[in-house]
Amino acid sequence: MLPVVERFIRYAKIHTESDRETGLVPSTPGQLQFAYLLCEEMQKMGMQDVAVDDYGYVMGFVPSNADRECPSIGFIAHMDTSPDMTGKHVKPQIIENYRGNDVLLNKEKGFTLSPDDFPELMNYVGTDLIVTDGNTLLGADDKAGIAEILTAMEFLVQHPEIKHGRIAVCFTPDEEIGEGVDHFDLKKFGAKFAYTLDGGEIGELEYENFNAALARLTFKGRNFHPGYAKNKMVNSIKVANEFMASLPKKDAPEYTSGYEGFFHIYSIKGTVEETLLEILIRDFDKERFEWRKDVIENGVREYSKKYDLPVLLEMKDQYANMKERLEPVRYIVEIAKQAMSELGIKPLIAPIRGGTNGARLSFMGLPTPNLSNGAHNGHGRYEYIPVSSMEKIVNVIVKISELCAKI
Repeated sequence: MLPVVERFIRYAKIHTESDRETGLVPSTPGQLQFAYLLCEEMQKMGMQDVAVDDYGYVMGFVPSNADRECPSIGFIAHMDTSPDMTGKHVKPQIIENYRGNDVLLNKEKGFTLSPDDFPELMNYVGTDLIVTDGNTLLGADDKAGIAEILTAMEFLVQHPEIKHGRIAVCFTPDEEIGEGVDHFDLKKFGAKFAYTLDGGEIGELEYENFNAALARLTFKGRNFHPGYAKNKMVNSIKVANEFMASLPKKDAPEYTSGYEGFFHIYSIKGTVEETLLEILIRDFDKERFEWRKDVIENGVREYSKKYDLPVLLEMKDQYANMKERLEPVRYIVEIAKQAMSELGIKPLIAPIRGGTNGARLSFMGLPTPNLSNGAHNGHGRYEYIPVSSMEKIVNVIVKISELCAKI
């Protein structure tokens, strides 16, 4: 196996699932364990000033060997895996020379990775795939990104004939729970611009993402003995359900694609007395995004008045569309496109129907478009990654580093 594959499989077996409820930084101990492992590897390969900070961020540098002044650049990936599915006891499997058939992930439970469900598998006939055993996610989001970055950095350290500027590398915790750059040390990182490796299919290059907000609505009810509740009881569960039904029916994730936004009701917990409803609000267009927030706020007022009981609203913006900050420095996107094109990879420009660390970093002053890491079907048992994609992405990182030395 090639180093990038060896690295990734070793990383995938470390339990680094993040947790929204702990209030810790990092949110789980496995992420800190992983951080120190990465720190040791980075030191051994010859990277400089490598350290894990108080918040679990791993940072290190490859010094410039260029014969001219050129900008410092960065590469970033995240250490945690999604809490949407367990990342404990991950057992990666390698399917050699994939032939376009169904892949039986777990015989006992009957989980199968099929091109009937995932037709993009046919793009990888003849290549090796890394898949799950059906019981967990794989963790290629984003441990593949980490493995690719470190394999590229090791290659650059070992090949000083390839000229490049100062390269900063950072691996962050808790990206999957929206806290990935809460404590990012921009000053120490010291890059003029950076790239996250947190995308999907080989060639993806993204510099647009959703505007995002989270709305938490608490519906108050009035409880009475159900045998004597006529004209007295107000069931908060039913009020919340009525509110959900009032939202635009087709503005939901299962009906939208491309640049279409949505309301995503992802959690409801309640009793007659009180029901908590959580809704993700997403849109690329800023005006449409504000309209969606208005829909929620107007609904809160309407239902509070209708039932003469409080509907409490807590709404906060989570991240914004990084296109606003990347358009003025579009050349950093063009560098990535050139790197891919020179390596025979077709750049796939598409909006991110989600967010990355790069979105927030761009608004913090570090322009950061997103590159693919090669993985498919993140956050679930059908996650997989082609070995050939990982190898090519290592070369993309090296090529970007080389091109940036010529700016």
